[in-house]
Amino acid sequence: MSEQPCELVVKVFVEPEAEGLPLPSYMTAGAAAADLRAAVTEPVTIQPGEWARISTGLRLEIPPGFEGQVRPRSGLAAQYGVTLLNSPGTIDSDYRGIVQVILVNLGQAPFTVQRGDRIAQLVIAPVQTARFVRVEQLDPTCRNEGGFGHTGFQ
Repeated sequence: MSEQPCELVVKVFVEPEAEGLPLPSYMTAGAAAADLRAAVTEPVTIQPGEWARISTGLRLEIPPGFEGQVRPRSGLAAQYGVTLLNSPGTIDSDYRGIVQVILVNLGQAPFTVQRGDRIAQLVIAPVQTARFVRVEQLDPTCRNEGGFGHTGFQ
C-alpha cells in the first residue's frame, strides 16, 4: 500500500534471518491487522499440547502513545487448533527486541511452521496511560461485585 499523509509510520529493522520475507502487510484494504511471518531457517514442528517461540526476525519502532497487539490468526485456529499462548501479546513502544510469537498447538496433530508462513496478526493501537490513586471506597454501580457468569449463560 502506498503511504498516505495521515498514516502512522512504524519503522521496521529486518534481521538477517528475515531477509527476503515481506514486511508486515494488510491482506485487504479493510483489514485491521497486518500479518506477521515466520523467519525460521528450517521447519519447526509443534506437537499437540506443546508450544514454540517463533521469530519474525523483525524489530519495530512503534511511536510513543501506541502499542503493537500480537493476535492469533483465525485460520490457524479453525483449521489446525494453533493459536497464541499469550494472546494478545503486547509490544511496547520502547521495546526494540526481535518480535517473537509463542505458538501453541491445541490441535490433535503435529503442526509444522515453514519459513514465510503467516503465523500471527499485528494491530497497532493507541494507548492511554493511567495514574492510579488509592482511595478508601469506590463508587457503587448496579453490577458492584458481580463477576464471572453473573449475567447468566443464555
